[in-house]
Amino acid sequence: MDTPGPITNFDGLTAVVTGGGTGMGRELVRQLAAAGCDVAMCDVSHDEMTATSELARAGSDATISSFVADVSDEAAMRAFAGHVAAEHGDTVNLLFNNAGIGGGGSVVVGDREEWDRVFAVCWGGVLNGTRAFLPLLQAADRGHVVNTSSVNGLWACLGPTGAHTAYSAAKFAVRGFTEALMIDFRVNAPHLTASVVMPGHIGTMIVHNSMVEFGRDPKDLSDEFVSEIRETMAKRGFDVSGASDEDIRNLMALRVDMFQNAAPTSAAEAATVILEGVREGKWRILIGEDAHVLDQKLRERPHDAYSDEFMAELFAAGHFGGLIQG
Repeated sequence: MDTPGPITNFDGLTAVVTGGGTGMGRELVRQLAAAGCDVAMCDVSHDEMTATSELARAGSDATISSFVADVSDEAAMRAFAGHVAAEHGDTVNLLFNNAGIGGGGSVVVGDREEWDRVFAVCWGGVLNGTRAFLPLLQAADRGHVVNTSSVNGLWACLGPTGAHTAYSAAKFAVRGFTEALMIDFRVNAPHLTASVVMPGHIGTMIVHNSMVEFGRDPKDLSDEFVSEIRETMAKRGFDVSGASDEDIRNLMALRVDMFQNAAPTSAAEAATVILEGVREGKWRILIGEDAHVLDQKLRERPHDAYSDEFMAELFAAGHFGGLIQG
């Protein structure tokens, strides 16, 4: 069965973006609106969506709507779909399942509730979004689903001592689901297609937002969390015996800032790559030189992927310096 051609022109279409309040979601909303696409977004923050709407409306006549919803909540996503149908009509052409958070590093010593929360947002949000909007996608003449995985959907760690189980498991699930979804669509809804996005280190607020999500505001870290950081760093071989609590707080604030502002790829650049990938009909969209290099190395040396040497080579080549731990 032939696959339909890509959606090359967004003008006059309707798109849905989850996690539209900040980061890549905000940039997707802005760039889609600039291309003449009406956009409905959801996020857990009304204020951040208001800021996104103001940016998107500047110089664009597109209709922009927002809806407060937690993507891990299936009922909330169904309500969001009802909002979209009421505000934008009964068809959707583009669905960007973009929302995500970090955390839940270890299944051995980590907090069970945090682990489950990360998995529920990063994986459950994609499944809930797809199910909620499938009727509106099917009602359109042509539809495309874009699911955000990660390089952690290719490589399940953040370095030799950085446990990263919840996020990686979720992103592997997103990648596998999207690849299977392409065949599902081809057989059962041939006017629909799908893409999986695998970004490397992108300058977004995900670290900040994730810390706030779990009560660890970088601007006001509790003594308890500082102690946890100290213990974790010691386990990873860092001598922090001479560091004060204030030193630890300053280090964490610096890491949060550098993740967003010193990343090799900006959120705006990432959104541009995603939309160009949709226009070109790519089902697999890697973002950033770091993602491309990692993908190539994994194909060349799959059995070495979790060795210290493999990770050291990535770091020495200038990749994932803001992510690798240990």
